Amino acid sequence: MESIKHLYKIGLGPSSSHTMGPRKAAQIFLSETPGAARRRVTLYGSLAATGKGHLTDKAILEELTGDAPTAIVWQPDIFLPFHPNGMKFEALDAEGNVFSSETYYSVGGGDIVREGEARTPAESIYDMSTIKDILAWCDKTGLSYWEYVGKCEGDSVWDYLREVWHTMKAAVERGIEEEGVLPGGLGVRRKAVSYYMHASGHNQSLKSRGLVYAYALAVSEENAAGGKIVTAPTCGSCGVMPAVLYHLHTSKNFSEQRILRALATAGLFGNVVKHNASVSGAEVGCQGEVGVACAMAAAAASQLFGGTPAQIEYSAEMGLEHHLGLTCDPVCGLVQIPCIERNAYAAARALDANLYAAFSDGRHSVSFDRIVSVMKQTGHDIPSLYKETSQGGLAVIN
Repeated sequence: MESIKHLYKIGLGPSSSHTMGPRKAAQIFLSETPGAARRRVTLYGSLAATGKGHLTDKAILEELTGDAPTAIVWQPDIFLPFHPNGMKFEALDAEGNVFSSETYYSVGGGDIVREGEARTPAESIYDMSTIKDILAWCDKTGLSYWEYVGKCEGDSVWDYLREVWHTMKAAVERGIEEEGVLPGGLGVRRKAVSYYMHASGHNQSLKSRGLVYAYALAVSEENAAGGKIVTAPTCGSCGVMPAVLYHLHTSKNFSEQRILRALATAGLFGNVVKHNASVSGAEVGCQGEVGVACAMAAAAASQLFGGTPAQIEYSAEMGLEHHLGLTCDPVCGLVQIPCIERNAYAAARALDANLYAAFSDGRHSVSFDRIVSVMKQTGHDIPSLYKETSQGGLAVIN
């Protein structure tokens, strides 16, 4: 498996697969085609179907137009065989002849794969890629998941996770201060500040839950507005982890060091899913985004509350299991409805998963790895209408 630095990416919203990935592809193609008189970018499948709502064209044009005029061609009904998020970049000379052409796929979490290249990790630094094997290592050594991350990643990972944590905190704190309507035309008003204020008027239990909602809404709304966030594991699910960690950091006074360890544990579980299945909504539906984010946050919470490796695994398993089959059907292709509310609910469910596992000894029937396998198969069985095309489900009820 690759470094968790590739899972936790710091960047601008609203979509890791539809904004961050295409932006990265545009940067690469620009560097490889100097002197082009103009360029043409053809978007296929999910990228074309929901690209305007996800600001795909804006991200690409911001990278390319300053160098040469660029045309965007939309082909939502054509799905390239490798992945639903396909895009072809072409560079043309002054006579209009194509002298360079590359096809890229945005495979989720901001990662891209070039046509003809194997979909392999940028750098494989983990010698184990299943939670079963890593849990056995923990039991044998007496060490925990975050210590395995440190062993494989080296000391530099802690400085990176500190930057991730500070970015997450900043997104929460910006988001609970902002008001107004989110861009995109749906007229969705920011709700984080309202939830934050209302939470203070309730008893401790309801206040706690209201704050978790507020923090998740805050980050998700920042993402929808194109703000700076962290993929955890994607932009569309970026509110879950910060909500849980920020709430526990402020309400339980967990130290920054413990938060970083929780981020490492969560990243390990997210990495296992990314390696063995997918975190792309266009490939497996929202179960691979919000479902995986819930699993990661549940593992982080269990880590913070002193859960055993078995209890942490159980927490993460429940977080993912109870999102199986969740479709990706954004209204108008915007990362707003139902995405923002899903982040809030998933943050609360992550805390519930941690609590449920804490009452157990960690033994249960279905392993995390089994759920990952089922999620992958379920994602492949879900019709393409419900995988980030805005052609089915909630997207057509508006």
